[in-house]
Amino acid sequence: MVSIGGLSPTHHPRQRRRVVLSDEIPSTGRVAGIDYGTVRIGIAVSDAGQAIASPLDNYNRRNERLDDQYFTTLAREERIVGFVVGLPVHLSGDESQKSHEARQFGKHLKQLTGLPVTYFDERFTTAHAEQLLQESGLTKKKRKQRLDKLAAQIMLTAWLESSRRGESSQALDDG
Repeated sequence: MVSIGGLSPTHHPRQRRRVVLSDEIPSTGRVAGIDYGTVRIGIAVSDAGQAIASPLDNYNRRNERLDDQYFTTLAREERIVGFVVGLPVHLSGDESQKSHEARQFGKHLKQLTGLPVTYFDERFTTAHAEQLLQESGLTKKKRKQRLDKLAAQIMLTAWLESSRRGESSQALDDG
C-alpha cells in the first residue's frame, strides 16, 4: 500500500511499514510489470507470492496529471511493492531511444510512488504476444485491445522466473 508520510490509510500504531532504501523489489508482494509506450502502456501484475503474472490493463496515456493519478491509484489499490519496467533493447543488447524513454518513465514512477523500480529485457515480448493472439482466433480489434497487457504479462513472467532462479542476466538496472 502506498503511504503518505510513512502512514498508510489503515495505519495502526503497532504496525511498521518496511522502508525500502534500495531499488531491490521485495521477494513477496504484488509486482507490476510495465510494457512502456508513448501512447499506451501495458500493465500486468503478479500474485503476492510472485509466482504468477496476469494481464491487468492497457492504459491509454492522457496527460501527466491523469497519468500520475492512474499509477498512484494502481499502486495503492493493487498493493504493488515494486515495478518491473520492460526495456526494448536492440538484438545486439544495446539500448534504444525507447529504452531511454522507458528508463525515464521508471524513474518517474519511483519518484511518484516511492516504490522500487527495476528494468528487464523485453525483447521479443510483443512479437510473442502477437503470435499468441494471432493463434487465438480473436478479431483484429480484440487482439489490439489485449496486445500490450499480454506483452507486459510475458515480460513480468520472465522476470519472476529469472528472479526465482537468482538470475540477473536480463535485468538491466541503471545502465
